Amino acid sequence: MAPHPQRLTVTRRSWALARPMATARGVRTTAETIIAEIADGDSRGRGECVPLERFGESTDSVAAALNGLKDAIVSGLNRETLQRALPPGAARNALDCAFWDIDANRAWCTVADLAGLGATMPVTTAFTIAHDTPEQMAELAAANRARPLLKLELGGDGDIERVQAVRQAVPASRLIIDANESWTEAQLRAFMPALIECRIELIEQPLPAGADDALAGFAHPVPLCADESCRSVADIERLAGKYEAINITFDKVGGLTEALALAAQAKRLGLRIILGGTIGTSLGVAPALLLAPKAEIVLLDGPLHLAADRFPGLRYDGSTITAPEGRFWGQPG
Repeated sequence: MAPHPQRLTVTRRSWALARPMATARGVRTTAETIIAEIADGDSRGRGECVPLERFGESTDSVAAALNGLKDAIVSGLNRETLQRALPPGAARNALDCAFWDIDANRAWCTVADLAGLGATMPVTTAFTIAHDTPEQMAELAAANRARPLLKLELGGDGDIERVQAVRQAVPASRLIIDANESWTEAQLRAFMPALIECRIELIEQPLPAGADDALAGFAHPVPLCADESCRSVADIERLAGKYEAINITFDKVGGLTEALALAAQAKRLGLRIILGGTIGTSLGVAPALLLAPKAEIVLLDGPLHLAADRFPGLRYDGSTITAPEGRFWGQPG
């Protein structure tokens, strides 16, 4: 038991982006983060989340969900009971990661040790090219041609022109794409030859979540990855045979606890793991780094799109992420 009652503090913070970030769902100029901090007088733990509008979340709704658990935190809510107290989503992610952090602090060990994982090693992330005109996407891709892997954000009409423009601008780069649920089954079939010609390595969520049955028996030479269709372990069984991979993003699935369960189930079913992220600070990325050794592709470039990251934070050397020395997240002290 904690020597003093544990208490929860919920804080909002807005971070300016280095440049506007567009997706099929709109344009953002800031990253809106919420930090959950649990403290008991001797130890503390933090977790950061970014509300996902796609799942009906806002900063107001996520902050309200967290503030609504303050009494439960004082009464002893813990990481295990949290999984039943909140559904998958950003609020549970922030609180789950805060529990992992404070539990490790109390045990004077790392979160990696507490979770039975290896120490965090340097990780290479893909870099996201925001949804834009073919010309603008090609220009941004060319400026980042030295990065090992580029991810293209797509959104429906004009997508093949976007992919072709980027491929022409960066003929040697590795490319993956995220259709963001914007295609129909007919478009996916029609686009496939051009995507093969452009050497696309992975297609993320081509159809709307819930339309996955159309992929059963569908021949797709380019592997497909479920993103919005996969939020919990309960979703995975129905995705096998329709996708080759699943995207695990902490704000989507609700934290490290569910992410570890998803990764284990994906491995049992032979599904590849893509580790995703949202545009936030190093505090939101740090817990996800623990899952990186289990992932085939890592998409944790969020802090690279900020005008400035929090300090101290993770170190980004090009596309390589390294954990900082000393106390940040997940280390005792």
